[in-house]
Amino acid sequence: MNSISPNELKQWIDSGKEVQIIDVREPWERDIGLIDGSDHIIMNLIPEKIEKINRDCDVVVHCRSGARSAAVAQYLVSKQGFSNIYNLEGGITAWAERVDPNVEVA
Repeated sequence: MNSISPNELKQWIDSGKEVQIIDVREPWERDIGLIDGSDHIIMNLIPEKIEKINRDCDVVVHCRSGARSAAVAQYLVSKQGFSNIYNLEGGITAWAERVDPNVEVA
């Protein structure tokens, strides 16, 4: 499984690279804070929302700390045949600490 640091993801965004960011947290967590431009697909709905995940650009999956998103990334690669999936190291918590301190984390 591929992983990406918050700083690398920020560089991708700033450079205009096409990337889909998927937040797999629960709705109440996302209500508190989110990464701008991210899509929201709750972890347990990934299998039935698979068509919403882009196969034509890099996809970064994140949760609060990186554990749930790692499981989702592993599922997408091993069970669904994706090769463009990255797990955000440290999740939105690391994003808030290293990139955007204005993001609140549940």
